[in-house]
Amino acid sequence: MNDLTLKDCVDRKALSRIQLERLQQTVTRLYEKVPFYTKAFDEKGVKPRDLKTLADLAKFPCTVKTDLRDHYPFGLLSVPQNDIVRIHASSGTTGKPTVVCYTREDLSIWAETMCRTLQMGGATEDDMVQVGYGYGLFTGGLGVHYGAERLGCSVVPMGGGSTEKQLMLIRDFGTTVICCTPSFFVHLIEEAEKIGLDFRDTKLRIGFFGAEPWTEEMRQLIQEKSGIRAYDIFGLSEIMGPGVSSDCECHCGLHIFEDHYYPEILDPNTDEVLPPGEEGEIVFTTITKKGMPLLRYRTHDISRLHYEQCKCGRTLVRMEKIRRRSDDMLIIRGVNLFPSQVESVLLPIKGTVPHYQLVVTRTKAMDELEIKVEVTPDVFSDEVRSLEVLRNKIAFEIKQIIGLSAKITLVEPGTLERSAGKAKRVLDLRKQA
Repeated sequence: MNDLTLKDCVDRKALSRIQLERLQQTVTRLYEKVPFYTKAFDEKGVKPRDLKTLADLAKFPCTVKTDLRDHYPFGLLSVPQNDIVRIHASSGTTGKPTVVCYTREDLSIWAETMCRTLQMGGATEDDMVQVGYGYGLFTGGLGVHYGAERLGCSVVPMGGGSTEKQLMLIRDFGTTVICCTPSFFVHLIEEAEKIGLDFRDTKLRIGFFGAEPWTEEMRQLIQEKSGIRAYDIFGLSEIMGPGVSSDCECHCGLHIFEDHYYPEILDPNTDEVLPPGEEGEIVFTTITKKGMPLLRYRTHDISRLHYEQCKCGRTLVRMEKIRRRSDDMLIIRGVNLFPSQVESVLLPIKGTVPHYQLVVTRTKAMDELEIKVEVTPDVFSDEVRSLEVLRNKIAFEIKQIIGLSAKITLVEPGTLERSAGKAKRVLDLRKQA
């Protein structure tokens, strides 16, 4: 067992001492270097010196996604901007992305935790890793890429999509490890069957799947259809990216790399810290990140934490798979989407009215998004070509701002159901598929 995997089996008392020391350094850095946190601490009536035990963290303020948007793009940096060597971003509700920044040290830590993720699933330096996550501002592709290089693997930076080429490279390059969304891999299985390719006849043996929720039933389907071992990975760009937690061979929860990311479970209604085993919103504090550390970041993901030692021998806490959220965010093909993002696209477009509905379905394990949009009476009575121009414009803007392709359906005024309460913006039919 090398130094990296030894970190996964550390004595919990020793780990607690490490966490407290790193938390104390983090809250001091935030208070002294980031005006937003200086103000938040003062309003809460706490100072860095008040963090004397891990339990004291509950006294400190939380951070939410809107805080990142309100301080777009670099208002939460705790280092000079010229110390930042990488910038990633995810889409935001107003068209402005949620920006995350990394120092060289941050990138090294990210590579380490992603390396440990791959090791947890049995990958070694002898593997050929094909990265099917998107590259660019999205953290998925580069996060996995640098972790695989840290492990010493050969890396194929394929990126997302391009089904035929993905299959060709798996076969011709002798890919042994695939990293992509679970729904895309199911799609690869189906397309492989059409051309007579059986993954059991290739060298592919392991898959690391994340960026969207998936079930144990899908794991079984993937393993039965392809013959590989399927592992779940979890991450979020605001904390670091992929590599925050990962499945082991026991598949009884995802081990959180607690020496870098400190987890808590909060009651989403009262903000009270809940004891181990209780269900609530999982919250993370980055305790080694330098460029843009975040304190008690609220994920809105609902989970539980289990601290007893895993059968695999690791002592790192395990979080249960995320099956639901405490807000209205959707995850579609690995992209986070809020209904309000769609509204921000539609409102400036002439001919539309502020009544719309998102219909999410799943066809052959691939998520599909339809957006029904009401138009004004004069537009609806226009000729077909005018409607087609409007439909294409909306589809283009949705793709540009949100990063998703969607089917746009223009409907007659008054067609969509009205409500005196909260509008029913989303019809998620994936569970029925």
